[in-house]
Amino acid sequence: MNTHSLQTRLLHNDQKFDPQTGAVSVPIQQASTFHQQDFDTPGDYDYSRSGNPTRTALEETIAGLENGTKGFAFASGMAAISTAFMLLSKGDHIVITKDVYGGTFRMINDVLHRFGIDHTFVDMTDLHEVATAIQPNTQLLYIETPSNPTLEITDIRAVAKLAKANNCLTFVDNTFMTPALQRPLDLGADLVLHSATKFIAGHSDVVAGLAVTNRADVAEALAFLQNSFGSILGAHDCWLVLRGLKTLHCRITQSSQSAATIAEALSRHPLVEHVYYPGFRCHPGNSTHTYQSDGYGAVLSFRLRDEEAVRQFTKAVEIPVYAVSLGAVESILSYPARMSHASMPKEEREKRGITDGLLRLSVGLEKPEDLIADFSQALNQIEFNAEDRRLSI
Repeated sequence: MNTHSLQTRLLHNDQKFDPQTGAVSVPIQQASTFHQQDFDTPGDYDYSRSGNPTRTALEETIAGLENGTKGFAFASGMAAISTAFMLLSKGDHIVITKDVYGGTFRMINDVLHRFGIDHTFVDMTDLHEVATAIQPNTQLLYIETPSNPTLEITDIRAVAKLAKANNCLTFVDNTFMTPALQRPLDLGADLVLHSATKFIAGHSDVVAGLAVTNRADVAEALAFLQNSFGSILGAHDCWLVLRGLKTLHCRITQSSQSAATIAEALSRHPLVEHVYYPGFRCHPGNSTHTYQSDGYGAVLSFRLRDEEAVRQFTKAVEIPVYAVSLGAVESILSYPARMSHASMPKEEREKRGITDGLLRLSVGLEKPEDLIADFSQALNQIEFNAEDRRLSI
């Protein structure tokens, strides 16, 4: 099966059908415990925190798609990220991209710091800055590319080489791209992390996290932590993620094509100050992203004048869901300053370009022309209101 394309392997893999019944859907093993024949020969499963057949099916599937050797399914993306951070110890140091997801920022800044694990935020697009930040106790370089929400691009291969030269691990949050578009392990990363809630599951009906490695030592340590913390994904949720994976390629292909069309349209509107989209040739990370990925993804951000402009726009727009999260069949419009990055102090947000006028759009499966027309009428409403204020002065 590994000789086939990823598009085919999403459907035809080791979980293609149940070997006992021939069922073409993975069985949901809702059991919490498993009968043992005797204590000398325990079975593969004993308690579902430690392992469950449905979870194994998902973990093996994502490992294969990421070209890894071992996968892990967690109760959420942050459960996966937080458990991975527990590979570190007191006195260790992390070099992490400055424009990281707000939940990861909170974990790094407010939790790990209390356990004696230090960190340095850097511009990961600047290899000199990354190299300069590495200390004798640095154990991890943490990448998020494209970054959330400003879509900055990190050269995964270059950072991974730098990490190996300094005996550090490299973790990559691959949520925006998924293995359909980007496979960090092939570029030298040691661990790939996903919020599978997003594009992988893709239907806004499950919260899940995934991790994949190709290193036996990392796999052994992470398996121990997964069992110890117990933040595992339940059997039914594993099945929902497996079902979502089957349509991943067609969903992200369509959404990515629509995102390119919408990004171009937004960039031409006079009330849109800037569009953050790695598919633009003028994007500083375009060439790097092009060589390490198979597409530009379905997420973009755009900046309006200020918070008031955002308020007027979000009240006028009709089609997208205005909510946290991303990567669903429906388009989702988010306001990072009040949603994904609300836990980040205002001054820290502004340092990262997350202004009060920034909106993030995850493009779904709607007809792009319908979304463009909707955004146009909403943006024109801002313009109308602005004219009203001028006339009233």
